[in-house]
Amino acid sequence: MYSPAQYKAKRFGVKLAVHLFCGAVAITCLFPLFWMVSSSLKTQQTVFSDFNLIPTQPQWKNYLSAWTKGGFGVYFLNSLFYTTIVVTGIVLIGSLAAYGFARLRFPGRQFLFMLFLATMMIPIPGAFIALYVLLNKLGLINTRIGYILPQINGGLALSIFLLKTFFEKLPKDLEDSARIDGCGKWGIYWNLALPLAKPAIAVVIIFNVLAVWNEYLLAMLVLTDKELMPLQRGLMVFQGAHITQYPLLMAGMTLSVIPIIVVYLFMQRYIIEGITAGAIKG
Repeated sequence: MYSPAQYKAKRFGVKLAVHLFCGAVAITCLFPLFWMVSSSLKTQQTVFSDFNLIPTQPQWKNYLSAWTKGGFGVYFLNSLFYTTIVVTGIVLIGSLAAYGFARLRFPGRQFLFMLFLATMMIPIPGAFIALYVLLNKLGLINTRIGYILPQINGGLALSIFLLKTFFEKLPKDLEDSARIDGCGKWGIYWNLALPLAKPAIAVVIIFNVLAVWNEYLLAMLVLTDKELMPLQRGLMVFQGAHITQYPLLMAGMTLSVIPIIVVYLFMQRYIIEGITAGAIKG
């Protein structure tokens, strides 16, 4: 038997070991980010010779050069536009479909839902040939809409799956109360189900923002004009056939990470709410 003092000491030791381990994992995960920011503030000559994480002479002008060189700013704004339109489309269409699968009863409902889920097993590059032929016949090659629509389609399956599960757990008593107050199906979806689904929607937004913001292959397939290219294509400006401008590349990558961090910080509280709500319900 442990004495109270020994029990407290053992418990403290276990907590300390767990915190030290988590701290080591966090440092390991964050180190590449620190190294990227540090490299963005160095010169081409010192990026591989100066191993200090805090440069002695930080080159802040690298960020201005990265933004202006090769139209990187245009690529950045293009990605903002694409990400906003695609994620908005996925949330609206996916939430409508998920609510229909969760609450409406119609013939073939389960079959259609499984058909949506089956599309998740098809890798995106595996559909490139068929996708290119389809977009070419529709005259959507090298157009913004031809780049946006496939991404909306690609993000729907997972979004519908996540939101349907959440909508199914909503109490039906709330819907009955809304019907008594005169709400129809659309009113219940828009005024009741959608606001309550904020935690699940936050997860959908984060997943799809990451996917669209980091997309590269589809842009190379569909787009040819530099004015239409997204951010990941813009980063290739700093990579030449014989030399790579690493400080400018790292500055561009740092700029590309900032919107993702902002979105995550904004959505974080909704995710935590969803986790705690699920724990209470469970």
